[in-house]
Amino acid sequence: MSTDGEARPAARLTVLAGLSGSGRESVVELVRARSPSVWTPVPVTTRPRRHHEVDGVDRLFLPPGEFDRLVAAGELLEWSRIGPYRRGIPYAPLRARLAAGQPALLPLDLAGALLVRAALPDARLVLLHPPGLIPEPATLAAFELTVAHDLTERVVDRLVGLFGSSFLAPARPRVRG
Repeated sequence: MSTDGEARPAARLTVLAGLSGSGRESVVELVRARSPSVWTPVPVTTRPRRHHEVDGVDRLFLPPGEFDRLVAAGELLEWSRIGPYRRGIPYAPLRARLAAGQPALLPLDLAGALLVRAALPDARLVLLHPPGLIPEPATLAAFELTVAHDLTERVVDRLVGLFGSSFLAPARPRVRG
């Protein structure tokens, strides 16, 4: 197999950021349904598991001491406190997926997105906002793209288009003749 020396873009982390209630989780689910090659990290949390959640699939449910160990060891890409509980994104699985050429999509709040930008400057930050809301210029400066969440399908189309043009596809031989 030959790729004729063609360079392919490296896999990239895309962060879909928005305020609470912006719909980022539902958008991510729909993007993954249409683009199964896009991977989403499983967050860790110290809150109790809800009856419909599956440990290791929806989230990894950890005791506070184990979460503290991950923070101290620098094993979380970002983390935050939400009420009495904490949540974060494990760094090692994300690094492994990106190194293997698999694009990743991470739904976060604005603060989490900015923490990711500080740790991974090459991450693509996309701001999801309600239609008609004009974000502050300082907020806009941190994001490569802003998307008004007017129609969910339109937002999903836009994100799927981003991944279609920016992830490492398997090498295929070039047909000659």
